[in-house]
Amino acid sequence: MKKILLVVLVLLFSVIKGYCVEVKHQLSTHILDVSKGVGAPEVEVQLFKQVKENNTWVLIDRKKTDSNGRIKEFLLLGDGIDNKGIYKLVFLVAEYFKGDTFYPEVDVVFEISDDSHYHVPITISNFGYSTYRGN
Repeated sequence: MKKILLVVLVLLFSVIKGYCVEVKHQLSTHILDVSKGVGAPEVEVQLFKQVKENNTWVLIDRKKTDSNGRIKEFLLLGDGIDNKGIYKLVFLVAEYFKGDTFYPEVDVVFEISDDSHYHVPITISNFGYSTYRGN
């Protein structure tokens, strides 16, 4: 009886999985604390988009990094969604470093110009940071 139930559950899961729509996001980030060699967990990261007409910034999302220092789900991607524009990620790292840092926040400004995936990570320590376009 257990084997039959297991087979039925596996088949049911396969059918349900076939009907699920995969949600994709265009932007991800990662904070690597190079002083410890690990990702920085529980750091708030704010995402802003620049308004072209007056060069102001509008907060469009905020999340906290996971236990590995990652956020994988910024900017929903799909048919009819155009995310092109200039963005700013603000990494609020002061609390992570318990105030013992020269940079209480790190701002990274970048442009999304197409529909490909953008990974914008930073490496940090108490007294320095670096960024690059990852994959």
